[in-house]
Amino acid sequence: MTKELCYVIDQISREKGISRESLLQVLEAALLSAARKKFSGKTNINLRIDPRTCEISVFETKLVVDEVTDPEIEIRAAEAAAMYPGTVTGDTIEIAMPLPDFGRIAAQTAKQVIFQKVRDAEREIIFDEYKDKIGQIVSGTVLRKEKGCYFLSVGKAEAVMPIKETLPNENLKRGDIVKALLSEVRHSIKGPAVILSRTDPNFIVGLFKMEVPEINDGVVIIKGIAREAGERTKIAVTSKDQSIDAVGACVGMKGTRVQSIVRELRGERIDIIQWSDDPRLFIARSLTPANVDRVGINEEAEKTAMVIADDQQLSLAIGKRGQNIKLATRLTGWEIEVLSETEYSKMKLEQADRSLDEALKIENKKIKSNEA
Repeated sequence: MTKELCYVIDQISREKGISRESLLQVLEAALLSAARKKFSGKTNINLRIDPRTCEISVFETKLVVDEVTDPEIEIRAAEAAAMYPGTVTGDTIEIAMPLPDFGRIAAQTAKQVIFQKVRDAEREIIFDEYKDKIGQIVSGTVLRKEKGCYFLSVGKAEAVMPIKETLPNENLKRGDIVKALLSEVRHSIKGPAVILSRTDPNFIVGLFKMEVPEINDGVVIIKGIAREAGERTKIAVTSKDQSIDAVGACVGMKGTRVQSIVRELRGERIDIIQWSDDPRLFIARSLTPANVDRVGINEEAEKTAMVIADDQQLSLAIGKRGQNIKLATRLTGWEIEVLSETEYSKMKLEQADRSLDEALKIENKKIKSNEA
């Protein structure tokens, strides 16, 4: 039993990465519970496993007293001294207990406890490993689709990606290898739940870090991102080094870097924008692919901006279903209104007419006053 137990413990320790000491501790606790049940629930029964030989020792602990009032937990000093010379009143001694049939119980208990410990330890290892990867990009192989979720094999873990966290119209098949953002790790009844997302804006940030060494090295900085998953993303970048073109670094030679990301995103369009601390310039750039003529800002009125675009550029600036202007608003933090040149000219003319009307009213008042 002891040799077999040592072999099992050593093997599991090596294969599962669980410390031998940890396995012995949990096994001791489980066997102690079994031993106390065998000995009618006596609480002064204790158990020890030799860490070298795995030999199991069961013993009862008794208090050395002059007069015994409870023989279950006390022993006379004379008896204790006969077993352990030099023992005096007040000492505690251990008395070995016989182990008839305990070997079979121990073997069954050991098997159950070790399997449970392995499961628990593996869960903790997975939780500890993946909680430190939150916010990182991981690759996984699709295992199955079930109950509104995809289940993926990611290293040692089985990760979950809700369908709402996949790209629109994305239909993943078993065996597909996909990248995703590790967005959350939490404890659940079945073990650690590793949650993935392909719609989170930080997924784009992670992809750029993987594809653009300058971002990973901290030379090029991502200042902001706004995303409509599966449709369009706007990302603002700048460079610490004036000699490095931040946008060019992200695009890559002949667009290789950004195209690699677009392929992973199933064709999602990406606007890479040079960030500026001049709000007018940044707002104008944020409306890419449209070219705008003028930007007026009102910092006092909760950061509102008016953008004037050529008539032919108006629909491009606003975007399909207003998507382009919404993303620009989220990226810059400014509430943006876009007008065409025609609309702006008409508005200015109406303002001029109103101003003229006001001026004429004032003149009329003056004339009437003089006549009176």
